[in-house]
Amino acid sequence: QVQLVESGGGLVQAGGSLRLSCAASGRTFSSYTMGWFRQAPGKEREFVGGISWSGGSTYYADSVKGRFTISRDNAKGTMYLQMNILKPEDTAVYYCAARSGIRTSSYTYEYQYWGQGTQVTVSS
Repeated sequence: QVQLVESGGGLVQAGGSLRLSCAASGRTFSSYTMGWFRQAPGKEREFVGGISWSGGSTYYADSVKGRFTISRDNAKGTMYLQMNILKPEDTAVYYCAARSGIRTSSYTYEYQYWGQGTQVTVSS
């Protein structure tokens, strides 16, 4: 199995940027397809974006497309979420997740491993 730890959250003004990191330990990081999700108070957890095991393929929710970028460094066992032009509606707890297999997914139930989350707050 793999253990995931997110970091990099914080408070930022609208229009600003943050970079989240997801550090993995345990089984070989490159074995997993990865995803970022977020959950705002009173709302369900939603997909933000995903990245293939090699990093060669990424895809994003429409709400963040063009503003957020996912990348990974398999040698360091770390995935990143670069968030630009942040909006108050991006405020949420952000989670990274890992799933076995080569197919990316936007469904929470298809991910076997989750981090504890990091809070991102965007002020207007």
